Amino acid sequence: MALWDRIKESASTMQTQLVARKNDLKSGAFRDASMAMCALVAAADGTVDPSERRRVAQLIASNDVLRNFPADDLRRRFEENLDRLAADFDFGKVSVMQEVAKAIRKPVEARAVVQIGIVIGGADGDFDKDEQAVVRDACYALGLPPHEFDL
Repeated sequence: MALWDRIKESASTMQTQLVARKNDLKSGAFRDASMAMCALVAAADGTVDPSERRRVAQLIASNDVLRNFPADDLRRRFEENLDRLAADFDFGKVSVMQEVAKAIRKPVEARAVVQIGIVIGGADGDFDKDEQAVVRDACYALGLPPHEFDL
């Protein structure tokens, strides 16, 4: 199977699993952690490209699981995290990773945050090494083994 097909299949599988747990994913910790994860994936290469910002914002708005929350609130949280990363990526990453770690207390939410990172990263068909690295770092922050997600 070609890499492109594996990425698409993995992202599709993750999205299906997320939708199945939609009713369990309504907490503020999940909301905050998932928006931080989206920002980390969008800025994974150390820069915040305007087109990447728009693309991820559109994916957030169209994600069934994230519809549990007001779109304006999600957008604001996503933008705040991106701004932290744009100002100083390394320092911002520490702060944003603390947001990700908010989901550590509930394993279902922690796994869902990682899955959202994979869905967002793979949406363009290229879940690149930088995106994989930030999702792997999030696994560690959430106390999850990266190999559980093929990272």
